[in-house]
Amino acid sequence: MKTPIKPKTEEREPYYRWIIAISVIIPIAVALLFTVKVDGYDFSFLPPIYASINAVTAALLLLGLIAIKNKKIQTHKALMTTCLVLSALFLVMYVAYHISSDTTRFGGEGWVKTVYLFVLASHILLSIVIIPLVLFTYVRALAKRFDRHKKLARITWPLWFYVAVSGVVVYLMISPYY
Repeated sequence: MKTPIKPKTEEREPYYRWIIAISVIIPIAVALLFTVKVDGYDFSFLPPIYASINAVTAALLLLGLIAIKNKKIQTHKALMTTCLVLSALFLVMYVAYHISSDTTRFGGEGWVKTVYLFVLASHILLSIVIIPLVLFTYVRALAKRFDRHKKLARITWPLWFYVAVSGVVVYLMISPYY
């Protein structure tokens, strides 16, 4: 009976464990920070800013896709790097707002609430899933593993775009209740 062939250790990407660790730590940290409330700070101005960051990220993701399809590699690289930075900035602002403010409840009813809850749930779930996908896709490009980068980017890009757009949709649906 043959034993399954394991990939050689040197074939595994050297950053694999770091990306997995970051991808586990971030959602756990965010969930834990939701249980923390820090009084004395007013970050109520942040939701429209981080929603705008999501909108800009979505636009830049679209421009990045167009750039790479037109073989403008340096433009694509700059746009994707900017999207990564904006996503990190979004996360910091999102956490700062939520540790200093009460949760805003959606006030709609009926089918609108069902749509809202679907968009919110899919946004939250995919925002967790997208972390390792973005990191692996990005680092593969940095490592000049363009074959693997391109293959993963075909999955990563639409999910990242959905997360960015759905973040704006959630904000617009809940904003009357702030």
